[in-house]
Amino acid sequence: MDMAVQQQSDALASGRAFSASVNSALRTVDVEVAGVARLRKSLEGALGAVFEDAVDLIDRSAGRTIVTGMGKSGHIGRKIAATLASTGTPAFFVHPAEASHGDLGMITADDVVLALSWSGETAELRDLVNYAGRFRVPLVAITSNGGSALGKAADLALVLPAVAEACPHGLAPTTSTLMQLALGDALSVALLERRRFTRHEFKRFHPGGKLGGVLTLVKDVMRSGESAPVVRSGAGMAEALIMMSAKSLGCVAVADASGALIGVITDGDLRRHMGPQLTNMAVDAVMTRAPQTISGDELAATALSEMQANVISALFVVDKGPGIGVVHMHDLIKLGVA
Repeated sequence: MDMAVQQQSDALASGRAFSASVNSALRTVDVEVAGVARLRKSLEGALGAVFEDAVDLIDRSAGRTIVTGMGKSGHIGRKIAATLASTGTPAFFVHPAEASHGDLGMITADDVVLALSWSGETAELRDLVNYAGRFRVPLVAITSNGGSALGKAADLALVLPAVAEACPHGLAPTTSTLMQLALGDALSVALLERRRFTRHEFKRFHPGGKLGGVLTLVKDVMRSGESAPVVRSGAGMAEALIMMSAKSLGCVAVADASGALIGVITDGDLRRHMGPQLTNMAVDAVMTRAPQTISGDELAATALSEMQANVISALFVVDKGPGIGVVHMHDLIKLGVA
């Protein structure tokens, strides 16, 4: 039983019927899911071989991927170009109408043109397609009609299976644009994996906003050197309390003679040892040994996850070499990770 039928059955069983709008939404999703399923099936067959060739062609290119398309295909093309560019494949969108008025100069022989047209007969693409042929710029088409003008002109034609639009009149691009988008995402991810594009490189292209915060590394936000609360093994608790107060993080690291972390003292440790003799004790007698730590090369989001899992507000950062850092929950909140 498919999901839409199951939902209808559940609604009837509960005595609740779906509204006309929800029924319309369910039909739309069903039609579009069926389209993506047909795309997947095509990738298992002939389309998959051409897809592999397209990935090879773009990967070998010394230039950029120039994405183009008109109307709804153009809107999808802009998103594909943005996804390619943000995942390690230099790309930008060229509007086909603007191309005929000077923007063809943006395209070089080192580039690859990725043209989207469901019918393959989009008149506005003619000049750009002719330019690609004249100057031997490789042309990859995404179309449903391999025998179209675009399909025949392309070096590689990614031919999408013919499907019904979700629009009841069969006119508004719906299923077709979703399939174009899915194939563009597939190209972007395949190239990302081919080029071993890492999360650190992804961060370079996404420094701002919530995503930038999530992709920040611990070493980029941690406090270190004079900013980190650290005392030496053997020090008195009076020194540790002064350090905790000065750094305002609610914790202090205890390091051995080589500078390696051997323990931490937190507010919880103070409560457990609270008494008139606390300030006369050595830090070694109060500290918690084998504390939770993290590498500076981990994501800030990973640090936040570990803090939440262990119900702590700070993690000490230890890597090869001397020096101890600390990353605090408050710093991650300010950064926008939380």
